[in-house]
Amino acid sequence: MEIVAKEGKLKNGTIVTIRPMVKGDADALVKFFKSLPDDLLLFVRHNVRDESVVRSWAENLDYKRVFPLLATVENKIVADVTLHRVPFGWKRHLGKVRIVVSPEYQKLGLATLMLNEIVDLAAEFGLEKLWAEVPLDSRGAIAAFRNAG
Repeated sequence: MEIVAKEGKLKNGTIVTIRPMVKGDADALVKFFKSLPDDLLLFVRHNVRDESVVRSWAENLDYKRVFPLLATVENKIVADVTLHRVPFGWKRHLGKVRIVVSPEYQKLGLATLMLNEIVDLAAEFGLEKLWAEVPLDSRGAIAAFRNAG
């Protein structure tokens, strides 16, 4: 299956490109995570301040286990969403979603655009359910997941 880049328009008129992560994204991904405020990273599962962690994601891509999509504006990463799955066993029909959106691009509909892409991918992969951990005080994230279905 070939996933192609798609363009979307945010509420403020900004055009974003949503595309799969590739190995060449390591530097830009490190820069993206370093630009995020600490309070946004409280709920991120991994230490994304550790450059080696972030580089390993880009350099060791395995789309059958983790499918990462990036949102870019003028070639700068502004959001990252990942679909995690178990390719075999009794959990093979489940997917776990994680998303991080740069504060400058929050409340513009970007999370909803990205989650809609992930929902479509999950269906193509044969997944039946998606699961996400969202802090209860994160109204924007809750709204984005609700909007995506």
